Amino acid sequence: MVHKNYFTVEGKVIGRRRPLFTDWSVPLPPVEASGSSSLTLRDLIIAVVRAEVSDFQTRQVEARLQKILSAADIAQGLTQGKVTMGDQDLAQFVDVDAAIDVAILGFIDGLYYVFLDEVQQENLDAPVYLKPDSKLMFLRLVALVGG
Repeated sequence: MVHKNYFTVEGKVIGRRRPLFTDWSVPLPPVEASGSSSLTLRDLIIAVVRAEVSDFQTRQVEARLQKILSAADIAQGLTQGKVTMGDQDLAQFVDVDAAIDVAILGFIDGLYYVFLDEVQQENLDAPVYLKPDSKLMFLRLVALVGG
């Protein structure tokens, strides 16, 4: 059963006021017919990485087709802090399995924390429970210089 509801993904960096990226929405993963979910934090991270890689690939295709920036595109770019003129490498390939491995290893190595609805998630194999209004935050840690 596929849900039409979404949860929000946000990213922050310790010590910075600006978010790491603009919040975006990911579809809620399917729930078993019984209504119970066996979704783990690992599954959730994998779903987010897959969604982002898919969105990245879609943006690349759209950018290849875009010839002229509209006023709305320029305004959106200014809001995000970057107006793209189409001069970037649009033939980038992302290996989704490698991206998943990097994300999981980053969590294991403590490069970032994960909070679901303001509760820190510490175990990759622990169950997590999503609601349509859930917020998943990735909090990237900053290494100390010389430490």
